[in-house]
Amino acid sequence: MFKVSIVAYRDGPVRARNGLSVNSDYTIGDCPQPEILIIPGGMGTRPLIKEDGLIEWIAKTSKSSELTLSVCTGSLLLAKAGLLEGIKATTHHLTFELLKKLSPGTMILPGQRYVDNGHIITAAGVSAGIDMSLYVMAKILGEEPARKIAQYMEYNWCED
Repeated sequence: MFKVSIVAYRDGPVRARNGLSVNSDYTIGDCPQPEILIIPGGMGTRPLIKEDGLIEWIAKTSKSSELTLSVCTGSLLLAKAGLLEGIKATTHHLTFELLKKLSPGTMILPGQRYVDNGHIITAAGVSAGIDMSLYVMAKILGEEPARKIAQYMEYNWCED
């Protein structure tokens, strides 16, 4: 049904929070065009804002994807790529000011767990990212399969 691939900016393992090592399937230079592009967040997004190659790839790849999603501070990378200008969005509550600085024309919705603009959907934080993912699953597969996934995960889905 879904083929999930991890794409890294550069070749080699990516160190996530607390030293978790994530191994990518592709780099931005050799990955196939995704139907759904998901940009994760975390502290690692701050230095990536300055990586023009990555920002250009996000902007280009988003144009061809069916959906572009961000979780938490992944929205900062979407903002830097110009994808949030003139639309509504959310991000982690501690980075509202940085998002506004990167994309002054974005209408930030602080109380929303996720915001759907059609092609671009942003989520506030980690658990909000789970809610957004279930919402997207419901859009694609229908509400019943999304509810079954939430139940399987023993997750109390907060539908906005």
